[in-house]
Amino acid sequence: MTKLGTLVLSLPIPGPVRSRAEALFNCIEPPRHIGTEKLLEAAIANSADAVLISPGVPMKADAIASLPSSVKIIATASVGFDHIDVAAARARGIEVATTPDATTDATADTTILLMLGASRLTKGHVHSMDQAWSVRNGFFDGLGIDITGKTLGIVGMGRIGRGVAERSRGFRMEVLYHNRNRLSPELENGAQYFASLDEMLPRCQVLSLNLPGGQGVIMTAERFAKLPKGALFVNSARGSLVDEDAMIDALKSGQLFAAGLDVFKSEPNYDTRINDLPNTFLLPHIGTATVESRTLMANNALDNIEAVLSGKPAPFPAPR
Repeated sequence: MTKLGTLVLSLPIPGPVRSRAEALFNCIEPPRHIGTEKLLEAAIANSADAVLISPGVPMKADAIASLPSSVKIIATASVGFDHIDVAAARARGIEVATTPDATTDATADTTILLMLGASRLTKGHVHSMDQAWSVRNGFFDGLGIDITGKTLGIVGMGRIGRGVAERSRGFRMEVLYHNRNRLSPELENGAQYFASLDEMLPRCQVLSLNLPGGQGVIMTAERFAKLPKGALFVNSARGSLVDEDAMIDALKSGQLFAAGLDVFKSEPNYDTRINDLPNTFLLPHIGTATVESRTLMANNALDNIEAVLSGKPAPFPAPR
């Protein structure tokens, strides 16, 4: 089989996916994750036709300007694409493609994990077990809150947001949502739409961010203050959406009961003051970290590359 071109990867890929990639392309695969500079060096040295990256490899305008003219597509193994200057890429005739369908279930599951972990103040209880459970809890010590029956506000009702809504109904939660556009009744599935985020926030006993990054800070001090006192905050979207200083203040004051976070403004060197708080439940950006999800993401990225290098449209292009 004639190879479609040269593919430079920023990360190693698992065996079955690697076999497919090697059958389709001349693959330049690193032994471990590499950053933007090393990726550019490899792309230039090998006259790459395509590059496959992860969210940890920013491709901003200066990096895109340095890509060789042979590159036809930047494929990111992620639903988010705020790490790529899409306009700069397309100005050079380079397609940008994502993997939106592959991330839904794993990320929605992680969002529920964050809700439960934060609502039950799980971090302190895990620490107690790490200390051999030397002191038994008092009857009214270390109490969390129920999520069952609470009102959930979802910001961003795309695939993942709808996945969170579907799962939350098992906890008999009332679902509200704010989105750029209202969904059809079939997709709403009983959720109540709010065109204004500020109007929705006072009703949200639990608030979940499930929208793409690149939209600036959504959760400010003013917006945390609009939530009911003692609300639960969950973010499995992007850390850049949150004013972390304001969130810390809200957690300290009791305006937020707790926060469950999988994403941070600066990763991996996040603000450790967040972890110092007893009412946080934190994960190291593992929303899609399942065998099934990551394998599907890698295959979807290859679908995009195969299509473009075959002269066809990418099946999962980044929105224009």
